[in-house]
Amino acid sequence: MCALSGYVAEVSAAVGVGEESCTTDVDPSASVYIALEMRLPRHPERDVALLWDERHGWSVAIETHSGEDLLVVAYVGGALVPEPAQLSRFLDALAGGARPVLTVPPELGCPEDDLLGRLQRYRRDLWAAGAGRLGRKR
Repeated sequence: MCALSGYVAEVSAAVGVGEESCTTDVDPSASVYIALEMRLPRHPERDVALLWDERHGWSVAIETHSGEDLLVVAYVGGALVPEPAQLSRFLDALAGGARPVLTVPPELGCPEDDLLGRLQRYRRDLWAAGAGRLGRKR
């Protein structure tokens, strides 16, 4: 899914990490993990990650010391595919000590066709760049 990887690249840049900090999975459903270079005031000893899935959208989680599942501490809510700058502002607020508004997962899921449509503008392949036409010599 070229569009998802393009979106994740823009999100990672907006939140100040490189693409090497990102993991994307599309089987059986789309999900994203982005390791962040920040700490939360309420959990200063824990590593922080930004998570996304096609059902609940973005969330912020902290790593456990035991290697178990991540602990989600906040959900972004609002939109399944928000602007990358919105995620940056959300993280800045949490890093500044703001209390999360959503602590339960919102239902933001949409049919796959709608998700692809929302992500389409983030495609990074040749088709998206306008080079998708067959180059025929005349």
